Amino acid sequence: QVQLVESGGGLVQAGGSLRLSCAASERAFSGYAMAWFRQAPGKEREFVAAVSWLSIVTYSADSVEGRFTISRDNAKNTMYLQMNSLKPEDTAVYYCASGRRATRDLGSYTFWGQGTQVTVSA
Repeated sequence: QVQLVESGGGLVQAGGSLRLSCAASERAFSGYAMAWFRQAPGKEREFVAAVSWLSIVTYSADSVEGRFTISRDNAKNTMYLQMNSLKPEDTAVYYCASGRRATRDLGSYTFWGQGTQVTVSA
């Protein structure tokens, strides 16, 4: 069974931190690149960060560069997003995804989680 389950979202004040996790089934994780996307109300889903299978390649959106860090633990089939210095504009539903290549392109990802809400208050 293919499954991606996000956790760690919540309500935080501006300037605070959260760590998101994405627990995946073996079939959706092993050998796959992983990524985080987010979608704010009324907006399109946008790329946040991606990491290749062996963590050799990582990408981050300009809007989160220097504040968010993507990582993965292949022994645990889990990916993380450490989010620091959070801003109200980071408020969104955050989704994890897996695909063959670490890209910024939403269409490159095959498997998706259900999302976790992150709300940053001013």
